[in-house]
Amino acid sequence: MCGIGGILRTDGEPIPEEWLDAIDARIAYRGPDGQGRFRDRVEIDTPDGKRIVEIAFVHRRLSIIDHEDGGQPMVSQRGRNENEGLVAVVFNGCIYNHREIRQELEEKGHHFVTDHSDTEVLIHGWREWKEKLTDHLEGMYAFAVWDREAASLYLARDPFGEKPLYHSPMYLDGDERTPCVAFANEPRCVARINEFDRAPQQLPALSDYLGRYLQVGYGWKRQTPYGNEGVHALQPGEFLKSMFGHDSSDRLARPRERPESSQDEIEWLLEQAVRRRLEADVPLGCFLSGGVDSSLISHFAKKYKPDLRTFAVRMPDLRFDESSYAEQVARSLGTDHTTLDAATDPSGDLVMLIETLGQPFGDSSILPTFWVSKAAREHVKVAIAGDGGDELFVGYERYLAASPLRRFHWLLSFLPSVLLLKAHPKSRLHKLGRLGDMARDYPSLGVLAMESIFTQTQIAQLLQRPSPPGTGVGGEGSPDAIAALRDADIENYLPNDLLRKVDTASMACGLEVRCPFLDRDLARAVLAMPIEKLIPGGKRKGLLRRIARKYLPTEIVDRPKMGFAIPIGEWFRSDYGGMKALLLDHLQSTDPFGPIDLNRKAVQRFIDEHMSGKCDHSQRLFTLLTLSIWAKSL
Repeated sequence: MCGIGGILRTDGEPIPEEWLDAIDARIAYRGPDGQGRFRDRVEIDTPDGKRIVEIAFVHRRLSIIDHEDGGQPMVSQRGRNENEGLVAVVFNGCIYNHREIRQELEEKGHHFVTDHSDTEVLIHGWREWKEKLTDHLEGMYAFAVWDREAASLYLARDPFGEKPLYHSPMYLDGDERTPCVAFANEPRCVARINEFDRAPQQLPALSDYLGRYLQVGYGWKRQTPYGNEGVHALQPGEFLKSMFGHDSSDRLARPRERPESSQDEIEWLLEQAVRRRLEADVPLGCFLSGGVDSSLISHFAKKYKPDLRTFAVRMPDLRFDESSYAEQVARSLGTDHTTLDAATDPSGDLVMLIETLGQPFGDSSILPTFWVSKAAREHVKVAIAGDGGDELFVGYERYLAASPLRRFHWLLSFLPSVLLLKAHPKSRLHKLGRLGDMARDYPSLGVLAMESIFTQTQIAQLLQRPSPPGTGVGGEGSPDAIAALRDADIENYLPNDLLRKVDTASMACGLEVRCPFLDRDLARAVLAMPIEKLIPGGKRKGLLRRIARKYLPTEIVDRPKMGFAIPIGEWFRSDYGGMKALLLDHLQSTDPFGPIDLNRKAVQRFIDEHMSGKCDHSQRLFTLLTLSIWAKSL
């Protein structure tokens, strides 16, 4: 785990050190164990004549594998022959099959100089396979490769988007013929680099970004709030190649065409996915919530690591505390278990996390994710987690509601929003009211109406225009509504919400988190299975529960899913941890969203209805609050 960034410049001028300093300052938190920089400059022949291309890499290291030899940027001056010249790499993540790749490459004549660094396989793998390198990798990664002979920069991101990577072209002095390319794990530093060579610009209206953000609570696909600076997220499984200042990109598909797997094969693939993620030269443990996903992962990890440590966090509100279930599972499995008391400062932690993230974020579970990461970091440096299990194995309640909503949305649209009044977010009354809102938005959003924070009407009110652009996605997609919703989750919700949350919260305290459910071989097998085989009898996560029954107590397998949640709406009312004061200080200030123009009366109405208990706007207020925190931190 690390922080990476860099710049490719093609106009012959040197890359200023202050640009690299700006990147380094923003990614420093991601790598407390080491730092490094690399520069190279080459003259090339192009159809337009000779051109000077310069590259600079910045790296911050969180040392997990090969402490002595794994420093970065990693540079190899020469390969097997004169045609294999200098290759340099900066890398964030972990390649779980690096030992197998190393052996394969050594058999092809590549000479390794590190003892067991997973970074070095990227150098020799690039020389051997070029753009096909990622076809051979099993891991989580965001990396950049500089190939001097080709004068090319190659950026890549893992297929599920576990590690973030942002990039932007820079047109120096407005000349689009000599672009630079800046990239980093963090979007704000890429935007900051763009400001160095021109006068800072005021934020634009952010129309497309805001419409989507208010709907889902995160940046949609490539979108970032720095779109005016050309800053975009590299998509999961995408690579970008910059050569002579000309860019090209491609997206790696997740293959689904394969024979249908049996339950035994899925179990074996999950076991192997866990085993792959247990290598580390530092202490390693498992997050254990007491749910099916983390419990099953802990079972397989214990098989290969008899001294396995597991960790649960005791939440400040007992209604959301699962630590007793985790302790029950730990006793059953025989792990060395610790229940952690999280040191919580909700208001202070939220401000820090949004500033670290560099963009607004509408998922309040980023707070407990940070608390458990921070507490676990006192004992281990690597944690195994269950993220991705709900998406792959159809674990959310909304999946089972997708088909009825598609068939009967015209009828369900008559459910009045008044059903939301005073209802607890987990109550049936609240869910019925939400279903009515979803049904009314279904014609424009399709199954994605099930994931909306604000309704389309509310977004139009906030943005003060009748039809906010960038929010509609069409209605149907896959003929199977569950498959359509799951595909949308895997493409957007998983990388841009869940995995971005985990990356930010864990890296903020120097912890590496690994997710076995996102293993390449396991995911390919599961994604190729018919939905009905994953939910036998119409039961959410039914196939996975069948596997879990072989190893876990029945009461754990069958207990209702609680989720990693906090009562954020109650905290807004009671001022627990200063959350009410933070909310009102931001949303009732004279300039709550900086240059972003939202309807102040609509915002105040959400506050008044929530504080009076007339309606629960927990997630909506949290979404607006983090937008304000971000805007004020610029």
